[in-house]
Amino acid sequence: MPLEDHIPSLQDIREAADRITPFIHRTPVLTCSALDGMTGAKLYFKCENLQKVGAFKIRGATNAVQVLSDEVASRGVATHSSGNHAAALALAALTRNISAHIVMPENSPQVKKDAVAGYGAEITFCESTLEAREHTLTKILKRTGATFIPPYNDYRIIAGQATAVLELLEACPNLDMIVAPVGGGGLICGTALATQYLSPNTKTVGAEPTQADDAYRSFHAKKLIPSDNPDTIADGLLTSLGDLTFPILLEHVDEMITASEEGISTAMRHIWERMKIVVEPSSAVPLAALLENQINITGKRIGIILTGGNVDLDALPWATQIRNS
Repeated sequence: MPLEDHIPSLQDIREAADRITPFIHRTPVLTCSALDGMTGAKLYFKCENLQKVGAFKIRGATNAVQVLSDEVASRGVATHSSGNHAAALALAALTRNISAHIVMPENSPQVKKDAVAGYGAEITFCESTLEAREHTLTKILKRTGATFIPPYNDYRIIAGQATAVLELLEACPNLDMIVAPVGGGGLICGTALATQYLSPNTKTVGAEPTQADDAYRSFHAKKLIPSDNPDTIADGLLTSLGDLTFPILLEHVDEMITASEEGISTAMRHIWERMKIVVEPSSAVPLAALLENQINITGKRIGIILTGGNVDLDALPWATQIRNS
């Protein structure tokens, strides 16, 4: 059965890892005694901010592109994305020497626009609504015959994202918990599946901004509640769960927690200052939720996925707060 037709198995995830290994980095797992002290736990950070395109998204995009037949791939690939998936798909297409057509909202961060353009993709800008993105993409698919590669709501994507946890658990077995940010759900679903297969005693926890908490509300209501004009500095977590990701989240994720905007900014700054690495706001959401004591982690071994490092250096959240004070 083709991967796009079923929830990824452990074999699917391992095959995805083998498939994408030549095209991605095996990112390091870092620790930080200062942050351990702040949380009362032992933290292990899987640094996907140091990944190609600066984000974990290259894993899913590469897997999705590499599994296409030569005939299908020859017509190119297309997607809509506010940033990291766009850059990831553009690079994955470039690696396979096929065309990529990317629909981006006009208000996407400039650093992400530049990255997509740098990988040679054809970019079409649109208004920043989901309706505008989907309408524009439909026209492009009809014109080009390209294959739509969704940002998250796709089993090929989920299997690719799961490989980050495959690596994390190989480096750090016997974790008590793994915490990952939640946007559309591709990463948290891959995280939950890989964790359940490989380390069933390890809990999977999703973290969201309080101001973009549709997955948190959906998880607790046991029904899909789309986001409604979310407003958060964590711009990578604005999308709602999909019809494929929500059931996996509901069945396989153990808990959902949230973080305030101030907490996200503070956690992001702690990572920059204490770990000496660049992360974007979305990456800081899990640490922010832990620092705000949203779940008890005292004395536990916690894995955290640092999802990306593509940040607009002219709009750092703490600098914005100072200017507005």
